[in-house]
Amino acid sequence: MKFTFAAVAGFLSLTQLANASSDAAWNALFAKANGTCIGQSRMVSPEASAPAIFDDATGKIAILLREKSGRSKKMVNLICLYDKKSGKASIAEYNWLGQ
Repeated sequence: MKFTFAAVAGFLSLTQLANASSDAAWNALFAKANGTCIGQSRMVSPEASAPAIFDDATGKIAILLREKSGRSKKMVNLICLYDKKSGKASIAEYNWLGQ
């Protein structure tokens, strides 16, 4: 009986860990990263990529943003690295090779 109780308690504690990274939690993190990146980009209505998630040792999420500039209609490409721990983002412009 004690073994069964211990086994059930252990199983229940593992299910709590599994819920820690629920779809809702991931979606909230992605929405926060996306909002932070778009806000810092100062773009009016950029297209944003799906987030690229780096491992926990890195702790970053990358989002690519692009938009045509107002005057020249040239495509502006930005990469945003969002730090999951601090909630801060770093943005840099990049060019596609050959363009």
